Amino acid sequence: MLGAIAGDIIGSAYKWERTKSHDFGLFTPESGPTDDTVLTVAVAAIILHGKDYAATFRGYGRRYPTAGWGGMFIDWLFSDDAGPYNSFGSGSAMRVNPIGFACETMEEILTEARRSAEVSHNQPDSIKGARAIASCAFLARQGQGKDEIRRFVETEFGYDLSQTLDDIRPSYRFDETCQGSVTEAIIAFLESTDYEDAVVKAVSLDGDADTLVCMTGGIAQAYYNVIPPGIIAEARHRLHDDLLAVVDEFASRFPCPT
Repeated sequence: MLGAIAGDIIGSAYKWERTKSHDFGLFTPESGPTDDTVLTVAVAAIILHGKDYAATFRGYGRRYPTAGWGGMFIDWLFSDDAGPYNSFGSGSAMRVNPIGFACETMEEILTEARRSAEVSHNQPDSIKGARAIASCAFLARQGQGKDEIRRFVETEFGYDLSQTLDDIRPSYRFDETCQGSVTEAIIAFLESTDYEDAVVKAVSLDGDADTLVCMTGGIAQAYYNVIPPGIIAEARHRLHDDLLAVVDEFASRFPCPT
């Protein structure tokens, strides 16, 4: 799942200082893990140790209260008994990547992605977004080609992946919903030539960069199986020790295919 986390860290510097360029520094002094990383690690911890989704999300979120949570989600984090609040935000899809690496069948992927989403984001579009991103990572990990991934996503979830990034980029704007980010993140992966190209393309959309690149980066890692060593080193350097420990435990138990 380091591909998703490195994507989040790379995108973090461009969440508010957005760009439509492909020419920018991958890491800046401001680059760091956001709420996307914290909850991606939380999902990994849940998978590793059979934990409860809601309780674990709250535990990690409260440990990192300034990670960049949305207003409604932070209210949910600090309420011990709040149920899902019908959010159609992209928070469900940004955190789901570990499921794509851990589950062994598409049925398991779709079931577990739903479980991970609906404790907070129980609106149908948020559940669909989480399932789509997890499915892409799973299919990529299984060695499926981009045409097969595209067809599955369009058939199973009804997303239109026919546009190119050049079609999307001129009018695309910051969008924190699944409806306005999942398709774009998948297309950035589909048009990429390697991991670094994928994350650069996702940033260049000039949108909610940390979340877009987190989603794109997780799929790209599963597909290409290689992240440049410099990106790995920078991402690891910027993670807190407790988060890094879970990343390493997860990678040991669910290694990428080679």
